[in-house]
Amino acid sequence: MLRRRSSSTPTGWPRVVPIPVVAARYSGMQAGKDCLLWYRIPVSGVLGDARAGTDEKAERPVLERYDLTRRKLDAIADPISSFAVSGDGTRILARDRDTLRVLRTDRPGSEKPSDDSGDGGADEFEVDTRRIVVTVDPTAEWRQMFDEAGRLMRDHFWSPDMSGVDWAAELARYRPLVDAVGSHDDLVDLLWELQGELGTSHAYVIGRAAGDDTGRPGLLGADLEPADGGGWRVVRVLPPETSAPDARSPLSEPGVDVRAGDVLLEVAGTPIDPAYGPAPLLLSRADELVELTVRSGPARPDAGEVRRVVVRPLESEASLRYQHWVAGRRAFVADRSDGRLGYLHVPDMMAPGWAQLHRDLSRETAREGLILDVRSNGGGHTSQLVVEKLARKVIGWDVPRHKQPITYPQDAPRGPVVALADELSGSDGDIVTAAIKRLGIAPVVGTRTWGGVVGIDSRYSLVDGTRVTQPRYSHWFDKVAWDVENYGVDPDVEVVIRPQDWVAGRDPQLERAVDMAMEALAADPAVTPPDLATRPSRRRPELPPRP
Repeated sequence: MLRRRSSSTPTGWPRVVPIPVVAARYSGMQAGKDCLLWYRIPVSGVLGDARAGTDEKAERPVLERYDLTRRKLDAIADPISSFAVSGDGTRILARDRDTLRVLRTDRPGSEKPSDDSGDGGADEFEVDTRRIVVTVDPTAEWRQMFDEAGRLMRDHFWSPDMSGVDWAAELARYRPLVDAVGSHDDLVDLLWELQGELGTSHAYVIGRAAGDDTGRPGLLGADLEPADGGGWRVVRVLPPETSAPDARSPLSEPGVDVRAGDVLLEVAGTPIDPAYGPAPLLLSRADELVELTVRSGPARPDAGEVRRVVVRPLESEASLRYQHWVAGRRAFVADRSDGRLGYLHVPDMMAPGWAQLHRDLSRETAREGLILDVRSNGGGHTSQLVVEKLARKVIGWDVPRHKQPITYPQDAPRGPVVALADELSGSDGDIVTAAIKRLGIAPVVGTRTWGGVVGIDSRYSLVDGTRVTQPRYSHWFDKVAWDVENYGVDPDVEVVIRPQDWVAGRDPQLERAVDMAMEALAADPAVTPPDLATRPSRRRPELPPRP
């Protein structure tokens, strides 16, 4: 529940008055006339997986008002993107994506205004933004953007002395080039070069979005190749990962049953081009129902039979292919170790990586040893939490009835841990690798990490929406001081994946890590549960014989 403080009690002590609200995320509180206004954001999980198969509107913010006079809570705009309150507190400018409306703060509900004519005379009305004309002088805008980017870096760079760089001189040296800029892309390139003079990671310049990309085809979650006699043959259908809604497999969904060897002939009744495949016919069809004409492959009982199925293509195959990659490495580790080693991959140090870690943590740490893979880790801010998990030591066991014994602390590795890192382990991926080495949690196998540990918070954008970042959060380690930045973390055992390894589908880094873990297990076996035969007896003792 929300609370507000009051100092009007007879004793003069502060008073907390509860405001009853449902469990949700609340933010953006502002005061209106005799009311409080705020966003209510449904709790749906940071990954957004809870949105799978639900109404998108139900997951968007709602503007709520708490009437301080009537002590009543109402939703007055559902959904909403942002709002602002007028100076007298009686009106709200509410934005729902591209629509702007003026609303009363004392309105009775969340229905749209009855008068959307936009003539300005109605009590509540929609603002016709089509009449707004903005004239922009690009050259003047680019000069202002250059100067603002320079000021932002000056005021927020992690080291006040700009790491010894004469920043004012660099700005003066680059400023004449702004007059030679001929496009926004030129300005972005110029700002990259300028910020690069600081020799520090995370100094990004991200150009404004070009708008919705409607030219991407929907994807089928499969590998395809041209087939003799027309159509495209399915070489492999990627299996779904049902715990990750984005990792669904369109061709293996119920009622579809398209398998390797089947041939795709048509998309929505149009024959598939033998040169370009189904992609042109799937443009802008992601998440829409699409009919495919399929001929069964020779290995199926109904070989040669033509049938029609309805699929829902993917917008991206990234999650599906990532989960397939992880499953393949986990299977390799289990096979090479005879099931004695677990495998965990942490793709980043943010919410997705934290969720991926915990998806399999309990099962994989229950094995005798563990391979922790932070290769291609995209960084973030959860490395301390990951390190805390890995640093746990088994000091006891929870021995329940009808279940297997569980380590105490829970999810603590039972035996040796070996970590994997590479040149794409960056930012918090650098830091977690450094921490694993420094704390002696595990030897590191692979290649030297990226070397960028001055982090950012991505707060600021320039006038046209171009984002610029300022490295603000540096890291120092007691054994290497400041030297992880611009160098990275050396592995304990260097193993390079050569091009011929990639072509052959080999992973020599993972092979070496498994072999090291098995050698460590042979030298120091994993902690085992207590012998149940040693459980204490509470039986009443025998009485001594009578004299």
